[in-house]
Amino acid sequence: MKAARFDYVRAGSVAQAVELLREHEGRAKLMAGGQSLGPMLNLRLARPAVVIDIAGLAELRTVTEQEGGLRVGAGVTHAELEDGVHPLLRGSALQHVAGGIAYRAIRNRGTVGGSLAHADPAADWVLTMVALGAQIEIAGPAGSSRRVAAGEFMQGAYTTAVGDDELIAAVHVPRSTAQARWGYYKFCRKTGEFAEASCAAWFDPAAKVARVAVGALNGAPALLPVLAAQVAQSGMAPADDKHILDELAGVMPDKDPLHRKLHATAVARCLAQALAA
Repeated sequence: MKAARFDYVRAGSVAQAVELLREHEGRAKLMAGGQSLGPMLNLRLARPAVVIDIAGLAELRTVTEQEGGLRVGAGVTHAELEDGVHPLLRGSALQHVAGGIAYRAIRNRGTVGGSLAHADPAADWVLTMVALGAQIEIAGPAGSSRRVAAGEFMQGAYTTAVGDDELIAAVHVPRSTAQARWGYYKFCRKTGEFAEASCAAWFDPAAKVARVAVGALNGAPALLPVLAAQVAQSGMAPADDKHILDELAGVMPDKDPLHRKLHATAVARCLAQALAA
């Protein structure tokens, strides 16, 4: 199929993009890398009156150090993270996760903000940001800006806290200490596909942070707080099949035993990776 007819506008700034969104009252779509929107247009799952191109906005492509952590622009591509283009993110969990997203052709164009805005339950960034305790910066009309915790950002499959006249401007990742450890593991039927089960873990003893999150559910990622606390205190000993499956049963009651087992294995391998780091 081909996309339904739409107008095309290249925004010159974030402020202009937001104003265009406001003017079109829910009938506009933003395009950054286009790796999610493009197929949706061609399948006519999305039929906007206008597509607003924000791919060229330099203000969305920066990574800066701020008090408390790093601000990663929404327009930063997966490939830029993978290749270590931004020195502040070299060797980080973000660089590792970026290198495993889909295929290189997708990573060349796809952006952090675009992936978050699309909010596919099996996507990598929605899960990673929950585990990291990140905040999503959202730009709105009249120069307004607000932050939403990653755990509250995704409200359901393909549904987020971003309004019709708002856009994702950046992601704020908390500063980590030298003691921080992380893990990320996902099962894909073949390389490049979306995950059937995934898990991200973040442990920072100095900051008293311990998070384990599972993705590829029917909606937003889910935290496993009891398991995270036990592992932070006792290492891998509590992370046996029974403990993991017991906690997974509470966050994915609609999944069959096979899928729970698949998620449990992803959790165990993610934790082993984190504690071995």
